[in-house]
Amino acid sequence: MYIMRYENEFKISVIGAGSWGTTIAKHLAEKGFDITLWVKEETVKESISKAKENHLYLPKIKLPDNVHPTNLLRNALKDRDLLIFSIPSQYLRDVLKNGSRFIRDDSLIINTAKGIELTTLKLMHEVFQEVLSQDIRERYASLSGPSFALEVARHKPTAVSIASKNLNIGKIGQRVFSNEYFRAYVTEDVVGVEMGGSLKNVIAIAAGIADGIGLGHNSKSALITRGLAEMTRLGVKMNANPMTFLGLSGVGDLVLTCTGELSRNREVGVRIGKGEKLEDILSNMKMVAEGVKTSLAAKELARSFNVDMPVAEQVSLVLYEGKSPETAIFELMTRQLKHEAG
Repeated sequence: MYIMRYENEFKISVIGAGSWGTTIAKHLAEKGFDITLWVKEETVKESISKAKENHLYLPKIKLPDNVHPTNLLRNALKDRDLLIFSIPSQYLRDVLKNGSRFIRDDSLIINTAKGIELTTLKLMHEVFQEVLSQDIRERYASLSGPSFALEVARHKPTAVSIASKNLNIGKIGQRVFSNEYFRAYVTEDVVGVEMGGSLKNVIAIAAGIADGIGLGHNSKSALITRGLAEMTRLGVKMNANPMTFLGLSGVGDLVLTCTGELSRNREVGVRIGKGEKLEDILSNMKMVAEGVKTSLAAKELARSFNVDMPVAEQVSLVLYEGKSPETAIFELMTRQLKHEAG
């Protein structure tokens, strides 16, 4: 049975205090909810408790008094009406395994991770189903779209997609999140929204590489457009609605992540294009660039579904097999000529 209380009385926890999780906690607290925020690092918990600021992941942004940090996963998960997960995709399964016994059978769940689990090639809704239960699909939603955390924290107008097989659950999430500067649209296409949110990070690395070696606007525009074609081809093979990739969680998030200065995935690409090594780049990044691991998952999914994804494949070869960006670009440009719709 689903929660019968009014949404403005929801007990809400945000699981994960990176820049996006902290921003979500701030956003919902400003809407009047008391928010429990699960924080992994003790220093971050102390920063939020004492200075009302996440000094590591969202510096110089003040948090409301009704954001309550905790290091105890049990305390964040128990007796919650709504759980919002903002955990990097490669770590989500472990967090769920550690906390599953504390999650109420009727808690609603909204996931915000944008990635594909590398070891299993599972989307995030599949990870939730495997660890919790198959019936989670009836109370699960995925939130994705063009939404840099810092801009949302500064109240810049933003629009996202919330996808759920149960449209009523999507509408609950829509009402909980939406206000005068944050607008959520609902859809039933969970696969499409999660695929768009994941694959756009891979294309953003390619766009960053193009910027890093100074290819210009023509080149980046071509990468974005052909990247969208790749995302759509694979998504359709996985039973996504092709129109989803023309929406906020598809082309909207793709354009933002490929062009925005705040994009971590684009930053990785820019630095690769300028000659830095991947291990050096990742070693001094505070936050996760999901596209790095997703490039490998996308390559494997493309092969298993027999889908042509040359941009994603070249990104993985540059990141993991030492191919030079110049060689990758040459091979992309000299491939067999094709129909644009192919």
